[in-house]
Amino acid sequence: MRFFILLSNFSRILIMKREIITIHFTFIFFVLVLVFQEPKVYGQNEKPNIILIMADDLGIGDIGPYGQAIIQTPNLSNLAKQGMVFNDFYAGSTVCAPSRASLMTGQHTGNTRVRGNGEFPLESDLKILPEMLKENGYRNLMFGKWGLGLKGTEGSPEKRGWDYFLGHLHHISAHFQKPDSLDLFLNNTLDRVKVPEGIYANDWFTEGAINYIETSSNEEPFFIYLSYTIPHAELLVPDRYFKDFVNENGQSVFPNEIAWPDGKHYGQQEYPKAAYAALVKSLDDYVGQVMGALESKGIADNTILIFTSDNGTHIEGGRRMEDVDYFQSSGQYRGVKRDLYDGGIKVPLIMRWPNKIEQNSTTDHRASFWDVYNTLGDVVGNKDDTRDGISFLPTLLGKSKQRKHKYLYWEFHEFGGKQALLKGDWKVVRLEVGKNPTNKVELYNVKNDPSEQIDLADKFTKKAAGLTRLMDKVRTSSSLFNFGNK
Repeated sequence: MRFFILLSNFSRILIMKREIITIHFTFIFFVLVLVFQEPKVYGQNEKPNIILIMADDLGIGDIGPYGQAIIQTPNLSNLAKQGMVFNDFYAGSTVCAPSRASLMTGQHTGNTRVRGNGEFPLESDLKILPEMLKENGYRNLMFGKWGLGLKGTEGSPEKRGWDYFLGHLHHISAHFQKPDSLDLFLNNTLDRVKVPEGIYANDWFTEGAINYIETSSNEEPFFIYLSYTIPHAELLVPDRYFKDFVNENGQSVFPNEIAWPDGKHYGQQEYPKAAYAALVKSLDDYVGQVMGALESKGIADNTILIFTSDNGTHIEGGRRMEDVDYFQSSGQYRGVKRDLYDGGIKVPLIMRWPNKIEQNSTTDHRASFWDVYNTLGDVVGNKDDTRDGISFLPTLLGKSKQRKHKYLYWEFHEFGGKQALLKGDWKVVRLEVGKNPTNKVELYNVKNDPSEQIDLADKFTKKAAGLTRLMDKVRTSSSLFNFGNK
């Protein structure tokens, strides 16, 4: 049974984890303090700190605030009680890179340059989220998975507004816990850094963020992007989380486990259900650690804390649809990662901003990844009406006047090519677009049929035709991503 790829002496190292990490981060953050010692002219109270925590392939139903009953996520439940839960929030795409590009640019995937996985870099002539925040006085730090530009490209993080970066440039290398897959940007230099033996990268990312929180001054606001690599496959997790989902004989507590063999793209996992549950539990624990650090530092009240996921849950590395259904990872929705049904693109969003966002509140306001740029811009006083996004700050503050989207649009260039458009209660989905860009659409009324089971295209032909025309109109052509001869 393989719990963690690096281990022969994992238990011993794990006990020493915090000490090992602290030794490494003591040097990194000592240098960091020297680099960041010149304060800006404004004070802490003028602009809030911002922490954006991104899960990777976490389904909307995987956490307590959205109905998860098997895996306990107490920290995320506490976050929800202290803030606002969005019931109608959508990712930028159904896979990681284009979804994250949408978040960074404020564009939907019909307009972003990055519309698929494959290490396509962000373009240099479009300002992205950290660059906008930097212009407004923020110190920007990122920990985790980037996937929007390799070293030497125009999308490489040292060129895109980050003052500090520790993470994976390549989206694939983020999922194998290899000791030579992390890069560190510090002192204007981006170099490969070796992970200490036995250290789980997501532990390191959390420790890095906490170290900065603990050593931060009140002279300037910070933006921390914690971009975790879980619960994405490979289903590898530290034993301290895994042990909660196996019995005294080391067997999974869940029924109908089917082992994932070694020798495939993702490594061996004897108990995929248990491993996935442990990954979700670890993610919840990381969120709790960050929340605790903010409280200990005394800056929780002046920090916007955001939690979301880049797309729906996955069926990779041994995880099957039976597992998705067992945990209700997609909630009531149809589909998973790589689908444009809501199970692939509807994701959690929880936001806390004490004394600004009402505690234990929910909203049915429909929003998306490409709204985040405008929303945070609104928070810091940066107005930009050139993006696809709409600020939902009025919703966060409980205001009645909130602009709404006329439609939401997605496109996906794998699995034959897919498109979807959501307008009001109606959604069209078109499959096999690569073979036939004018392929017939499926039509769903998501209010009456949120699980998208009843195709109404033949019954409401005019509605389907009108939404299809709109869907064809709202995308721009791309030299990298197009459908057929379109």
